[in-house]
Amino acid sequence: MLAVIGGSGLSQLANLDVSHREVLRTPYGEPSGAITFGQICGRPVAFLARHGYGHTIPPHEVNYRANIWALWKRGAVGIISVASVGSIRADLRPGDVVIPHQIIDYTWGRKSTYHEGQQCTVTHIDFTEPYDRKLREQLLAAASAAGIAVSSSAVYAATQGPRLETAAEINRLERDGADVVGMTGMPEAALARELAIPYAAISVVANYAAGRADSRDGISFEAIQGVLHESMGHVRTLIEKMVGCSDQNGT
Repeated sequence: MLAVIGGSGLSQLANLDVSHREVLRTPYGEPSGAITFGQICGRPVAFLARHGYGHTIPPHEVNYRANIWALWKRGAVGIISVASVGSIRADLRPGDVVIPHQIIDYTWGRKSTYHEGQQCTVTHIDFTEPYDRKLREQLLAAASAAGIAVSSSAVYAATQGPRLETAAEINRLERDGADVVGMTGMPEAALARELAIPYAAISVVANYAAGRADSRDGISFEAIQGVLHESMGHVRTLIEKMVGCSDQNGT
C-alpha cells in the first residue's frame, strides 16, 4: 500500500475512491487526523492530511512521529510527501513541480527520532540520500508518462516556521546550497528512514522566496492560493500515474 501525506494545498485526494477512514492511536500520541483508505486505479492507497483536515496544525506542531508510525503500522510500503515550497533558484517558478533529492535541516526542538529514552540504545541511520532512490525514479517516470514537466533534483531547506523567512535568511540558504525552502520536510524523512519505509517528496513551488523576483518586497498569500489550486491538479495526476504504473505498491 502506498501512503500519501498531503500538505498545504492538498488536504484530500480527489481521485481516491474512498473505502473507509481510521483514527489510530500511537505510542507517540495522535496523528494529524484520521487516515483515509481507498483505491486509485484499483490499487490500495492511504492518505493523511499533515496539517489536519481543517488545516489547523502549524508545521512546528505537527506530530511527525505519530503520523509516520501510524502509516507504518497500517502497512505502508512507501510514502509520498506532498508540500508547497518557496523557490530560491530563479529557474524554479511558481507552479513548477519539483522532486527534491537532498535536504538541509534547519529545524529545532521537534521530536525527530524513535530511538530515545533510557530503554533505547544509541541508533544511527544512514541519511546520505534522504529520499528513496527507487521511489524518486518512479515519480520521475510517472511524470514523464503523464506529460508533466518536473525538476528532477533540488536541495530542500527545512526551516522551523510558522513564519516565512527573511530575505537575509534566504540569501544564507542559497549560500548553503539550497534550491527550495519549506517547513515540513524534516523530521518526516528521517523518521521514515528509521522505520525503513521508502520515502520521497513532491514539492510544488507556491512562490518565490523572500527577496526574490516578485517576492522582493513581500509575499502575496492570495497569489499563493491561486498557484496551489492549479498545481495540485498536476500532483494528483502524477500520483495516479505512479500508482497505476508502479510495482512498488503491495497489498
